[in-house]
Amino acid sequence: MATRLAVCVARTHDRPGVTRLSVIDTFPDNALFLAGHRLASITTLGSTPNMSAQRVQQNLWQATCREQVPTSAQEGQVSADLVVVGGGFTGCSAALKAAELGMRVCLLEADTMGKGGSGRNVGLVNAGLWTPPDQVEKQMGHEAGEKLNAALAGAPGLVFSLIEKHWINCEPVRNGTLHCAHSASGLKELNSRFRQLESRGAPVTMLDGPQTAARTGSPRFYGAVHDSRAGTIQPLAYCAGLARAAQQSGAMIHTNSAVTHIDRHNDAWHAHTAKGVVTAKYLLMATNAYHVDVKGIAPPAYVPIHFFQMATMPMDVDGRSGILPDLEGCWDTATVMSSFRRDEEGRLLIGAVGSLNHSAASIHRDWARKKLACLFPQLGDIPLEYAWCGRIAMTSDHLPKIVRPGPDALMIYGYSGRGIGPGTVFGSRAVSAFATGNEDLLPLRPVESHLETRIGLKAAYYETGACLAHIARL
Repeated sequence: MATRLAVCVARTHDRPGVTRLSVIDTFPDNALFLAGHRLASITTLGSTPNMSAQRVQQNLWQATCREQVPTSAQEGQVSADLVVVGGGFTGCSAALKAAELGMRVCLLEADTMGKGGSGRNVGLVNAGLWTPPDQVEKQMGHEAGEKLNAALAGAPGLVFSLIEKHWINCEPVRNGTLHCAHSASGLKELNSRFRQLESRGAPVTMLDGPQTAARTGSPRFYGAVHDSRAGTIQPLAYCAGLARAAQQSGAMIHTNSAVTHIDRHNDAWHAHTAKGVVTAKYLLMATNAYHVDVKGIAPPAYVPIHFFQMATMPMDVDGRSGILPDLEGCWDTATVMSSFRRDEEGRLLIGAVGSLNHSAASIHRDWARKKLACLFPQLGDIPLEYAWCGRIAMTSDHLPKIVRPGPDALMIYGYSGRGIGPGTVFGSRAVSAFATGNEDLLPLRPVESHLETRIGLKAAYYETGACLAHIARL
């Protein structure tokens, strides 16, 4: 039976203007609405989300994606050099690289291209990881950490070069991103991160409060780090564009082709779907946070964290002129992080840690409206047209993982919220390693296994924290 964990958070008013927050209890079922209390349920991996909450969501990226790739379900017996399971950034990048190297490659996606985290992404093409580079090297050791930092420093360059080379129609804007200090302590953190990046030769600039206000259109920030390597894209269109380019280069791309089981015999991998089987020398598992159990392959170990986004209707010309005039994507230093950016049609997107797939999703929706009004009061009460959320594969050390499920096979996951750049780099490098037999080409060393403990409890902790933080700001 699927595990369910509901963490109930009550908001009570002891006297006018005073809000007291408390965690009431945990229950082995979905949370309810009781006596005016808001109860937040956290649906852990393998549970069934609240369907009434799902019905009101509409993903902006699905509505505005201009890239199309004709696909069909996999049928019959197919032989290939490489079989890729998962049609997100990692899988599509790998399929494209393999096809360009002349390998016979077959990609199997259970749903439609980018239906998982790739098509729900914020769309910020950042360099590096959320974890600061000094911390990466401290955790991994200097040599290994330096190698990973260097590989991901070049990630935006790879992404935008693929967009240009293959004419991917994904609203690319490479004017940098802004990491914004939400508080004095956040500014101190940013100064440290800036020094770390600058010492590694990154083209970053430290902005003060007035400079940040001019770049964002909001006076609410204490400062920001601008990274000119970075930019923004329409993430689903980028993913679909990679798949289209891979297909045009000779890759076999199949959607609605869930892999039911994988086995290995005669020095080859066999990936079975409902209507066929793909046999290949090499196997790449690229399902990340949207992995569905596959018989014969141990699942990736991670903590599922959710991130939601909402988008306004397109702002009028006067309204948009002073808000992110250079179209940088932004995120802040808050513990419960939030993001904001614009799209090509002038919508303003606001996002934060939290799920919209539970009974108390209105907490996050109310927060988004209040946050927009706080950051950009000049917009007035602009309607929100879209709301969606996605799942992030978070590892305990916040570092990606390459696991070896068997000979000539790799499983890649755990980008911890930085999927576009790392996914593109890791997918491409995995294929290079397969093609040459040189695993030194990988951004980090593969491990035989990776374990996470108390996954459900940690997932509940993150979602409860997001709900509490957002209630406190209502």
